[in-house]
Amino acid sequence: MNVHNKVALVTGGGTGIGRATSIALAERGAWVAVNYSRSKTDADETVQTILSTGGRAMSVQADVSNDREVRAMVVAIVQQFGTVDLLVNNASITQHIALDDLEAATDEVWDELYAVNVKGMFNCARAAAPWMKHNHQGAIVNVGSIAGLTGSGSSLPYAVSKAAVHGLTKSLAHALAPQIRVNCVAPGAVATRWWEGREEKMNRLSKNVLLQHISTPEDIARLICTALEQESMTGQILTIDCGQTL
Repeated sequence: MNVHNKVALVTGGGTGIGRATSIALAERGAWVAVNYSRSKTDADETVQTILSTGGRAMSVQADVSNDREVRAMVVAIVQQFGTVDLLVNNASITQHIALDDLEAATDEVWDELYAVNVKGMFNCARAAAPWMKHNHQGAIVNVGSIAGLTGSGSSLPYAVSKAAVHGLTKSLAHALAPQIRVNCVAPGAVATRWWEGREEKMNRLSKNVLLQHISTPEDIARLICTALEQESMTGQILTIDCGQTL
């Protein structure tokens, strides 16, 4: 699919991978709705970056775990841009808990991570799908993680939630075919503000992966755009991790 003049919703679009993806899509000529939950300043700054280079963008607030807010967000996008063609389910959260500290994985942690990381992606896909079907084509990319493949990550609930995202991708690919393609990009470590205060750990990690560097948000954004554009692919989990899992 040529994304030029297509309307793209990027959740968590104001920072990190979401920001890089919003800008990359705008550079390809897409009209971009930059979603945020609390980071209004970051989302507005991303929109201004796009507008300053001649692109079209808007910021729109919604907590993706709240179905009512998600549906209202999609209505707002359609009112301004006319439709929704593309969805990048990027919004995610985590809590840093040692994997072997099972007592720290409380009901509250499980519920919060699943509500945003899994249910939130489903909410957005469900709200956007009718517009894509109306257009007889659409594409969704969910942002997973190698934590969902390896079982190890910032916390046990986070890793399990990302494994669920990978499963959600395959189920949605079945549910929305043939008009809507659904794929997943699963990054390894990415040099975002998530690493603030952990730079030494990131530097140690970069020396131990095959390519001896950590991916940038722009690296991930380029693969997300490719997955949106590729018309012969659905239900796939695409790993991008500089060889971290080998």
